[in-house]
Amino acid sequence: MAGPTTAERGERQQESSGPPPPRRLQPRLRVIVILAVLLVFLGGGSTWVVYGSAWLRLEHVSVSGTRVLTPADVREAASVPIGAPLISVDTDAIEARLRRKLPRIDTVDVVRSWPHGIGLKVTERMPVLLVRKTGTFVEVDHEGVRFATVSQAPKGVPVLELSASRSGSGAASFRRFGIDRLVREAVQVGADLPAAVARETLTVQVRSYDDISLELGDGRTVAWGSGESGRAKARALTALMKAAPGARHFDVSVPTAPASSGS
Repeated sequence: MAGPTTAERGERQQESSGPPPPRRLQPRLRVIVILAVLLVFLGGGSTWVVYGSAWLRLEHVSVSGTRVLTPADVREAASVPIGAPLISVDTDAIEARLRRKLPRIDTVDVVRSWPHGIGLKVTERMPVLLVRKTGTFVEVDHEGVRFATVSQAPKGVPVLELSASRSGSGAASFRRFGIDRLVREAVQVGADLPAAVARETLTVQVRSYDDISLELGDGRTVAWGSGESGRAKARALTALMKAAPGARHFDVSVPTAPASSGS
């Protein structure tokens, strides 16, 4: 009887050996899996530390840069959520609240001070003119923003007087430009005044767009003209006051041809 063929012997060997054993996980793949698991645990742990633990929660609010306002005023208006996770504090919302509640604030920087603080650095608006209003004074800054009403006039800040007549060029100027535009011109004059002159100026008087004058505390007067060429006029006025210290009236409405008179 003939023996089994080569094919039959191969089939019997395959049946006796059984299915091939599963291949072992390659070492590189095992490392990747382990690292992925570790990253998941670390990510969850760091999230808990930042949001859930007491280690990084807000405990105090510092305020700097105030002049008229007090740190307590700023903290109250800011309404910073003490006890909240520091990472979750909305700094943009704090800035918006401060600007809305305290118009005296010009700029504010809200910064996180890890691990437990928020810092509020404010810059207040500074008045360059005052507008009288039924026994009080409205402070106006160099941008023409009316930001506060005070009962007493701050020292060294001139008062705006709008004194156009009911007829003539003054009334026409008021009709043409409007009060708001004339106030802005006066504000520009106040912002351009030399510091020494600004401290002595009692009033900025506006009769028309191109007829703005100053009254100083010692009775001297300055014809400024319009709000245009303010820096040139400021330089001319400074030089003129040095050249004629005894003069009572100065005219810098044409800064290239300044004049003084009186003694």
